[in-house]
Parts: sequence; structure tokens; C-alpha cells
Amino acid sequence: MKTLFDLHPKLFIGVVHLKPLPGAPGWHGDLERVINHAVADAVALDRGGAHALFIENFGDVPFTKGAVGPETVAGLCAVARVIKDRVKLPVGFNVLRNDAKAALALCAACAGSFIRVNVHTGAMVTDQGVIEGNAYETVRYRRQIAPLAQIFADVHVKHGTPLGPSDLETSARDTLDRGLADGLIVSGSGTGHATALGDLERVRRAAPKARILIGSGITKDNVLDYLQHADGVIVGTSVRFGGRVGNPVDPRRVAALAKLIGR
Repeated sequence: MKTLFDLHPKLFIGVVHLKPLPGAPGWHGDLERVINHAVADAVALDRGGAHALFIENFGDVPFTKGAVGPETVAGLCAVARVIKDRVKLPVGFNVLRNDAKAALALCAACAGSFIRVNVHTGAMVTDQGVIEGNAYETVRYRRQIAPLAQIFADVHVKHGTPLGPSDLETSARDTLDRGLADGLIVSGSGTGHATALGDLERVRRAAPKARILIGSGITKDNVLDYLQHADGVIVGTSVRFGGRVGNPVDPRRVAALAKLIGR
């Protein structure tokens, strides 16, 4: 079966940042409003030329380092089903901060194609505390319920620092070879922060055959520099009006980026 990387020489995944879901401090009690915002962003990404969509519970701050509540999964599923009806792009899930099992369950329920796992192997110190990867359970659970879903895993994820000495090269190889990730994600220090080109080059040298995605800081001004070494990009901030988190997706910004990446 062909993967997204087989279909697109350089992959463009747009991110749908959900408004607060049930149970989150910012939840206002109106799921239809959450759905409408998400669908509008998904349609804008589709029309602008994105190849696929990540759906994530971005508005649910503060995040847990463990499993999210059933109300979060239910909310994500409700939103995703409507998006799938309106947009025919492949969809994946990032359940923040690190609930890979919930993301896989959503793939099973919503015909999802991929997930993002912030900490798949090793351990990271984050604003949620120490998060330990659990590739053992994630990969086995995938086999049970969503065997075709691909696992895209971060290497030294943004908003985090390795718990102990761990260089990028070793982490990349461990994530790929011992964690059995289908793709690696390299990002900057935080949401919207540019990824260091040197970090990308180090990961590429360490894992020359890996599929590598850039996970933060992509703009139309720098995307071609990254695509010299990366296989694709995950973009959530710069495609929004004014390039600001929290604003709706601007299809013109999506189109300008898609033109550079290639359809």
C-alpha cells in the first residue's frame, strides 16, 4: 500500500488547531462552534493545496503528560468525523501531550492515516513534567486496532529537553530502528519557532534513509531550505491570517506555501 510519502515527493501536512474541547479549562459548552472553526480551517487547507491534515487538541491547555480523558477523545472524534465528510484529504491525529493510544483509536474510528507522537522513545522534561516514551505499547496497540496508521515521532520534541545526555543522532536512530517509527519529526524549541537547519542536517546524516518532517517554524521564506534535506513539513502557524496562532487559516497563505512545495 502506498504511503503519503509515495504520493507526494515533498509532503505538506496542514494542522487544524481545535478550540478547547469538553473538559478543558477554556471549554465554553458549544461543540458546534468548535466543529465549525475546525471545518473552516480544514477546508481552507484543502483549497490552498495541503496534502493532508493533522487534527490536534491545541486549545486544551494545560496538557496532561498521560492519557487524556474520554471527553477529549469523544470531542476529537466528533470534530474529525465532520471534517472527514467535508474534506477528502488524509487525516491524522496528535493528541496532546502524548496520548498515542488515543490517537490510534481515533484513526480506527475516523479512518485516520497517521499519528504524531511527541515522545516515542527516551524521556523528555517538559512543562507537563517528565514524559517517557512507550514505543512498546504504541506499536503493539497499532497492530491491534489501526495497522495501516503511520507513526510520525518527534526527535527531541519542542517544548522539551532530554532528561539525560542524549544527542540528536542517537535519539533519531533509536526512534527509527528501536521504536519502529515510520517517520521522524525535527522541530524548533516551541510552536512556530524555526527549526535549526543544523539539527535537520544532523538527523539526516544519522538516518539517511528515514522519512523526515519539519515540525515547526515553516514559512514560505524558508521552506525550500528545509526541503533540501527533509521529506515534508507540518505547518500550523504561518498559514494563518497574519501568521499568528489563534487566527483562522488563510487559504492564500496555504496556496503560496503549496506552490513552493509542489502539488
